Amino acid sequence: MISKTTTRLIAVCVTALLVVSISVSQKIKVYLSVDMEGITGVVHTDQTTVAGGDYGMARRWMTEDVNAAILGAIDAGATEIVVNDSHGDMRNIIAGDLHPAASLISGSPKPMGMMEGIDASFDAVLFIGYHAKAGSADATLDHTISSATVYSIKINGIEMPELGINALVAGYFNVPVVMVSGDKAVCGQAKEILGDKVLTAQVKEAIGRVAAKHMPFESARTLIRQQAKSAIEKRKDAKVYKLSGPYVFELSYLRTSQADNAVSVPGVKRVGARSIQMESGDYIAGYKFLRAMISLGRDN
Repeated sequence: MISKTTTRLIAVCVTALLVVSISVSQKIKVYLSVDMEGITGVVHTDQTTVAGGDYGMARRWMTEDVNAAILGAIDAGATEIVVNDSHGDMRNIIAGDLHPAASLISGSPKPMGMMEGIDASFDAVLFIGYHAKAGSADATLDHTISSATVYSIKINGIEMPELGINALVAGYFNVPVVMVSGDKAVCGQAKEILGDKVLTAQVKEAIGRVAAKHMPFESARTLIRQQAKSAIEKRKDAKVYKLSGPYVFELSYLRTSQADNAVSVPGVKRVGARSIQMESGDYIAGYKFLRAMISLGRDN
C-alpha cells in the first residue's frame, strides 16, 4: 500500500511536470525589424539622417514606437523579444531607453541587414516604422532600400517594397509577418502583399512625400501596442509569405552607370539600360546577392 506521504509526493511531482510542460509550450519568441520613415511624427530626412537637425528627436520617437510594440508583445505573452535596428547605419534606437524585456541588434554592416538575427525559432515577425516602395504616391519618404541607388526591385516579376523582400526572408524560416506599422501607403501595400490576415497600425497619412497628417503620439503608441498584441495572439492565422523558386531578382538602378559596373559581376545579366537580373535557387543566397549589388551601386 502506498502511504499518504508518498501519494502527496507523487502529486507534487506530477504538478511540477505539468507546470514545466505548460511553461515550455507557452514560449513565444517575437522578432521586430524597425525602420524609421514610418515612425510616428517622421516626415523628412532631417529627422532620419545623423546630420539632420531633428534626428535626435526622431530617435526618441522611434524608440517609443518600438517600446509600444514590445509592450504589446508582452501583453500577448511573449517570452523572448529581439529587436533589429534596420534603418540607415542601424544605430538609431536609443539602447538605454529600450524596454528591458527586449534584446537589441544594432550596427552595420550585418550579413542579413534588416533581418539580421531571424531564424526558425521565432513565432512571429513585426515590422515597425516601415515605409512604401519607391514611386508610391502620397507615401512618406518612399524608397526601396536605398534612395540613392534603387529605382525598383522585382522578385519573380513582382515589384516589392522592403516589407515584401524582408517577409520572404521570414518565410524562408517559416515565420509569418503578423503586423506592420507606418503610414497609410505602407499599410495598404502590406495587405496587398501579405494578405488580409496581417494587422496594421496606421500612424499617419502622407500628404505628398515630405508631409503628413499624424495621429496624436499617445494614440499612435496605444494603437501599435494593441495591434501588436492582437497580431501575436492571432499569429497562427497568419500566412507565411513564400514564392516558389528559382528566385529571379531584377534590380533597376537610378542611373545607367550603376548597371554598367554591376554587369561585370559573374551571374549578373543586363535586362535594360539601368536594370540587371540575378537568379538563385536559394532565397537567402539571392537576397544577399541583391544587397551586394545595391551596395556596389552606391559608389557610382
